[in-house]
Amino acid sequence: MAELANYFARKPGLSVHLIIFGSIHEVYYPLSDRVTVHVPGFRYHPSRRFPYYLRTMLFVRRRVKALKPGAVLSLGEIWNSFVLLSLYGLKYPVFISDRCQPGKEFGRLHSLLRRLLYPRADGMIAQTEVAGAIYRREFKKLDIAVIGNPIREFAVPDHKKAKEDIVLSVGRLIPTKNQKELIDLFLQTDMPGWKLVIVGGDTVKQPLTGQLQAYIHERGAQERVSLEGEQPGVDGYYLKSRIFAFTSSSEGFPNVIGEAQSAGLPVVAFDCVAGPSEMVADGKNGFLVPLYDYDRFRTCLQMLMESGELRDRMGRYARESIGKYSIGSIGEAYLSFMFGKSDTLDR
Repeated sequence: MAELANYFARKPGLSVHLIIFGSIHEVYYPLSDRVTVHVPGFRYHPSRRFPYYLRTMLFVRRRVKALKPGAVLSLGEIWNSFVLLSLYGLKYPVFISDRCQPGKEFGRLHSLLRRLLYPRADGMIAQTEVAGAIYRREFKKLDIAVIGNPIREFAVPDHKKAKEDIVLSVGRLIPTKNQKELIDLFLQTDMPGWKLVIVGGDTVKQPLTGQLQAYIHERGAQERVSLEGEQPGVDGYYLKSRIFAFTSSSEGFPNVIGEAQSAGLPVVAFDCVAGPSEMVADGKNGFLVPLYDYDRFRTCLQMLMESGELRDRMGRYARESIGKYSIGSIGEAYLSFMFGKSDTLDR
């Protein structure tokens, strides 16, 4: 959302407003000074959830009515229904996008809200072709476009002196990312001098750092495996690593794969339901491994660890192939979908 907002803000005649709500109101990513941020004047408290949601719905509705936007864009499979309900009966075009694995179960309440409210949206953005096909079957009358996420372009230095023998993994520490299994298969490669670096923090409901640290200590792998925790910037990790490992079994659109490719890293990834298969061309810019085939994953990882020529060739192709997700291409696709039938962006 931050990447899109900053791109939209550079377009002449287009004003951009970002409405932030939920339990956290802080802005985590840099925003252009041309993006106007709106936050409620009240805070979330777990003991008063229902009153908070009602106040937030009123806040969103009043703010949108005051702005009179040419289009409203909502990203988030749970919050899309919230936005649609908040703006119910208003005439402003609303575009929504789920960001999770397509086909995910949401429970009775959220599934009901999606069935009732999603068809009222003016359009839906799916992140992958797989997701698009699934949503077209689920919401037959909804206008659906497939647009990936924008991927930042990395300025990769020509020299290789900064590179280290590091296998990098980036992602929240949650069970579906399979970091414990990644630690196992990395140690099984038994490649001297190589290190596994995992960047990512805990979630509120699933604090796994302590468990993973204990497991690393149990395996006697403190010198070979490093948990770096949540980092405000990961560019340095991408630029000093040689390989990117992605063992997630559930994804919507894995930005970290695109970032690794933009930094010139070959990727080894599981072929989960959606995402990796549209970014990783097996044997060209990395390896796409059948889900949970850890033997194959380990074999592909070891091949890259053993061959600098293979890493370089795949890394070069990775940088070339990820160009289709440039902010210019993705930003224009969003604008075309939301405003394509309008005769002006001057809103």
